[in-house]
Amino acid sequence: MKEKQLHALLNEMTLAEKVGQLVQLTPDFFAQGGEITGPLQEWQMTEEQLFIIGSVLGTHTAQQVYAIQKQYLAKSRLKIPLVFMADVIHGYETIFPIPLALAASFDEKLVEQVAEASAEEAAEAGVHVTFSPMADHVKDARWGRVLESNGEDPTLSSALVSAYVRGYQGDKDLLATNHKRIAACVKHFVGYGAPEAGRDYHTVDLSELELYQNYLPAFHAAIDAGVQLVMTSFNTINGIPVTANKKMIQEVLREKLEFNGLVISDWGAVAELIAHRVAENREAAAEKAFRAGVEMDMMSDCYLNVLEQLIHSTPALEKMLDQAVFHVLQLKNNLGLFEDPYRGLNDQNLSVNLAAKTRRLSREAAEQSVVLLKNDHLLPLKTKQKVALIGPKATSKDLLGAWSWIGKTEAVVSLQEGLSTKDIQLNTLPYPDGEEVTEEYLQKACHLAEACDVVIVAVGETSEEAGEATSLTKLELSRNQEKLIQAVSTLNPNVVTIIFSGRPLVLSAIEPVCKSILVAWFPGSEGGNALANLLMGEKEPQARLPMSFPRAVGQLPYTYAQLSTGRPQTKENQDQKYISRYMDEKNEALFSFGAGIGYGSCILKETALDFDDQTATHTLACTIKNPTSVDHTTILQVYSRDDQTEVARPMRELKKWQKVFLPAGKEQTIRFQFTEHDFAYIHSDLLLKSDVGTISLFVGFDNTSLTFIGKITI
Repeated sequence: MKEKQLHALLNEMTLAEKVGQLVQLTPDFFAQGGEITGPLQEWQMTEEQLFIIGSVLGTHTAQQVYAIQKQYLAKSRLKIPLVFMADVIHGYETIFPIPLALAASFDEKLVEQVAEASAEEAAEAGVHVTFSPMADHVKDARWGRVLESNGEDPTLSSALVSAYVRGYQGDKDLLATNHKRIAACVKHFVGYGAPEAGRDYHTVDLSELELYQNYLPAFHAAIDAGVQLVMTSFNTINGIPVTANKKMIQEVLREKLEFNGLVISDWGAVAELIAHRVAENREAAAEKAFRAGVEMDMMSDCYLNVLEQLIHSTPALEKMLDQAVFHVLQLKNNLGLFEDPYRGLNDQNLSVNLAAKTRRLSREAAEQSVVLLKNDHLLPLKTKQKVALIGPKATSKDLLGAWSWIGKTEAVVSLQEGLSTKDIQLNTLPYPDGEEVTEEYLQKACHLAEACDVVIVAVGETSEEAGEATSLTKLELSRNQEKLIQAVSTLNPNVVTIIFSGRPLVLSAIEPVCKSILVAWFPGSEGGNALANLLMGEKEPQARLPMSFPRAVGQLPYTYAQLSTGRPQTKENQDQKYISRYMDEKNEALFSFGAGIGYGSCILKETALDFDDQTATHTLACTIKNPTSVDHTTILQVYSRDDQTEVARPMRELKKWQKVFLPAGKEQTIRFQFTEHDFAYIHSDLLLKSDVGTISLFVGFDNTSLTFIGKITI
């Protein structure tokens, strides 16, 4: 449908029909065939209102989508189809590693492939829009939703957010006819990842400089990639909830970031303005959110029951209403719903086709997301070794994470199932999920550990302990899991600890007693097979931490990209008192952003810097060599430090990276190119620009052992 036709359709709509397009409900409103019972009765909603709404969220089968759309179109006057949205966060039925794990791959291509595969499965189930990617900048692992993020570095996050959008949507001009792709909704705009004390839904207080420098770039990247929707966040910015924050939505999102798509609230957020005490009642909440620029009200009745009266009393607002409705119609048109309201579904093809290739991609993604943090010549395992497998995650299928609401736990490959296919003598001590380590289990585990060559201890969080509304004040391993590791290590020092989690944990108590530590995150449907391949050396761990693991929870919020201070701690002054340091702990993380090792290693042989006057481009050439006898994949990372700045800047910040595969004994030259724009930052006037001066460049395979390369002038 052409834009002119959309405007003509808009002009045909009654005021009530326009308001209805801005309302999003769950499928249970249609469960009674439109009878006034259940949620309809609770909201005092008429059947007439039901059949003018614009969107449904949370369907999970093609049959459900088909039935609701058919029922709706039969009773809709203008036959404007519904748009169906869902949380497709890291897979639909086939579950991939959590986003934080995928970020550990540092691999945009992989993330794009995962998003594309997720979109295909979701589209086959009738989903049109996913509430993903999450672009929140995060520095505090106490906040459980770091699970959905890309970690603490805004440059890495921006690159991966773009990859998600490309993967979900494909060519935006072909989205209408490509029924294997879905529209993306970037969230949560903005600042949701910075709640005070790491407590979900809590107050956020950010300086404008911090907001523009670190919190907006990933959203900007999503918009540049063509994202179709933006979801507002629950939190306050400058004391005003974003759902009612006109400056954030109209000035920042619309004008400065130039977003021209649909703005949707988070679940019930419009009504929550009352709990924030910035709105007296639902009428005031609806008016504030609408005037601020929230166009679709997710799961509250504020717009449904208030907007029509508001427009009648303030006719000048009808122009805003028309703009909001046009964005809804535009989204539906971009998805091709006016031509085909079912997007390829019919009563003959309502079953999701789970392809073997999607499971294979899930395994490959997990293999590329596991981070090996420590390895004292214990891994890979050797064939015929006698291996003890113990701990809460040894046989658990709880490997999917919090947002795997469609994924089937019974379809998960556990660690024990994966290892049982390998040529080792596997001795597993089963462990009931969700229970603490008992003294009886501890004694059996210690006895088994003594009798084996290697002990694999599989520990971590449950899916209910990480994700939304799972804030913590303690990040150590719970339920006596630390006690289990320490006890078996006294009897057998050959301990491999595998951490399953949705966030960085504090591993200070167990790190000294473990010879090997792997962070598996929540690895998804094929997690057990992926880990077995890695443990046996059939695949090499190649991921790097996208978020630092602190030494103590008191270091949080934490980022490797700490700003320069007037009294920095250095090697020369670390024994002095009046410097920026802790008295009871080191400043740096236990395992920093960018950390990770493999079974091989690389060395940096030589580097060269060159400048092209014609293109004003600096080129950094790095020759690296694999001196080992095994093939090795590494991630070469380039960091910079602006030597003199207008405002305080990080001591180092990631600028470029490349994943490199090097066969044993081989070397390769990797090139990175930089322009002045790469070193631009937000100044005190909130403008993005660079300073005239020098930039120091550093290169390494993690960010704690970097080599100074030299300075370039911009």
